[in-house]
Amino acid sequence: MPESGGSRAQRARIPTSGTGPGTDADLFTGAEDAPAVPHGDAGALAVDPAAPQATAPAGLPGAPGSSALSAPAAKAARRTGLLVTLVLGGLTALPPLSMDMYLPALPAVTDSLSAPAATIQLTLTACLAGMALGQLVVGPMSDRWGRRTPLLLGMVVYVLATALCALAPTAGLLIGFRLLQGLAGAAGIVIARAVVRDLYDGVEMARFFSTLMLISGVAPIIAPLIGGQVMRFTDWRGIFVVLTAVGIVLTLVVWKWLHETLPPAARHTGGVTDALRTMRGLLADRVFTGYMVAGGLAFAVLFAYISASPFVVQEIYGASPQTFSLLFGLNSIGLIAVGQINGKLLVGRFRLDKVLGFGLAVIVLAAVALLLMTTGVFGEVGLVPVAAGLFVLMSAMGLAMPNTNAQALMRTKHAAGSASALLGTSSFLIGAVASPLVGIAGEDTAVPMAVVQVVCAVAAVGCFLLLCRPWQRAGREAGGL
Repeated sequence: MPESGGSRAQRARIPTSGTGPGTDADLFTGAEDAPAVPHGDAGALAVDPAAPQATAPAGLPGAPGSSALSAPAAKAARRTGLLVTLVLGGLTALPPLSMDMYLPALPAVTDSLSAPAATIQLTLTACLAGMALGQLVVGPMSDRWGRRTPLLLGMVVYVLATALCALAPTAGLLIGFRLLQGLAGAAGIVIARAVVRDLYDGVEMARFFSTLMLISGVAPIIAPLIGGQVMRFTDWRGIFVVLTAVGIVLTLVVWKWLHETLPPAARHTGGVTDALRTMRGLLADRVFTGYMVAGGLAFAVLFAYISASPFVVQEIYGASPQTFSLLFGLNSIGLIAVGQINGKLLVGRFRLDKVLGFGLAVIVLAAVALLLMTTGVFGEVGLVPVAAGLFVLMSAMGLAMPNTNAQALMRTKHAAGSASALLGTSSFLIGAVASPLVGIAGEDTAVPMAVVQVVCAVAAVGCFLLLCRPWQRAGREAGGL
């Protein structure tokens, strides 16, 4: 049977506070027939069994040759694990900050640059498109040159592009700089996932993705609040000044503390042709493609909610902006809380496919309930039942999103950067296609939102069952294959 679950430390039989082969690993169904390529780990750190386990940077206690970890070494390992979590969390939170801090400033930008609102909306579209396309470029680069160099290059370009946004004299230039900002910011998204794949395996990787969801889930909640507060003291250009400062700090942190996680022996040496061949090979993997598309469709359900909820809650059900903000925050908290339950309680006790299947089923049921409510099957319904349906739907995302990423990346040891790029790009593109459909019938009905959510949720379940075929791997595990 292919290797599954547990951290690299467990597979190397390095003591890890009581965990080891035969514990969490036995409960996880691994990557079926995934190519195995040595990663040349620099070592393994022992941490709390409930926390993700990371590869030790060179020179730290716990590197190869350490038969056991002393108390000071274990303490240093925990600090390092926390630092890696914060750095990767910062990288995944930067894109939502770049998108959402800017939202309160849109009317001010329209007035300042004397441009139509539709033109200023393109600054959001350009940034989103840059983030989607940039991952396709940066992912293969990181497989060829390692993680640090493309990441640092991307962060430097991000800082420069963000500073140029603050100085943009026209709407056209602002759109161009936002596109460049998105392209460069994509480095943080794609390489953070690739680093997680370098450092963790199986159960521990799924747990770490749940931890990242906690950080990246908070960012969209607080970003508009931060942007609004910045606008109290300066104009819209000040938001980009703040983002520039955040980018500089994060670049310095990455340069000083995030060590290279992909050794030269595990890198690809080919050029563009090799990168395209690698991506074609990944897409030819039926199971990887199944998880990728299922995750993208689940992300589309989330995009449909984000796009339609301001109109549904405020225009159709008459809620105030404050009530909408409260409901949006509660739904985000539900997603984060369930994501933590997934990482702390479910992963390691149940097979990831079971948890993922349950999450997708709940999403389908919640979407169907919303469709029935919005079409009047239950008669006239108020805001409370609709808000409850949206809360359940959003919370179930905490089971679907981290586990689709973990299961897909479990199959891609040979090309984590390219795989991460495909995962991110597909999610953005599928979400971008689904998002405008929620307003196809105007702002006076919530039916299009519910229809898009039902279609995407059912399609996600279909991809999971038809392409991933989780029962086959469960049977192989039970049979010892």
